[in-house]
Amino acid sequence: MKPTHIEHIGIAVENIEKAIEFYENTFGLKCYAIEEVKDQKVKTAFFMVGQTKIELLESTDPEGPIGKFIEKKGEGIHHIAFAVKGIEEKLPELEKKGVRLIDANPRKGAEGLDIAFLHPKSTFGVLTEICENKNNK
Repeated sequence: MKPTHIEHIGIAVENIEKAIEFYENTFGLKCYAIEEVKDQKVKTAFFMVGQTKIELLESTDPEGPIGKFIEKKGEGIHHIAFAVKGIEEKLPELEKKGVRLIDANPRKGAEGLDIAFLHPKSTFGVLTEICENKNNK
C-alpha cells in the first residue's frame, strides 16, 4: 500500500470555536468547512495547509471517541490520515501484513470520505486513518 499524500492531521480540541479562532488569527488560515458527523459523535472544522488539511475535532458526546480521548490524554494530535486509492482492497492487505484494524470495512467520515482506522498498537502508537475520496477520482 502506498498512500498518495497525507490527507489530514486530526487534532482533538475541547472548544472548536476557540480553536478555529486560534488557527485563523495565529497562522492566517481560513476555516473552509464545519461539519458534524453524528455517528462518530464529533464536530469537525477544516483548514488547508498546502495539500494537507488540519481537521479539528470536538466531541459532541463525552462518551464518543474524541470525548474519551480528551478525558484520557487531553487535547492534541488525535490521528494522521493517509489518502489511498482502493480502500476496500487495502484493508485486507494491511491485515495480512499483521496490522490490527479498528475498521475491517470502510465507513463514511467527514467531507464524504470513505475512512478506516488502524489500531495504534500496530502503528507505533499513532492512531492512523486511511481514507479515499471517491468523488475526486
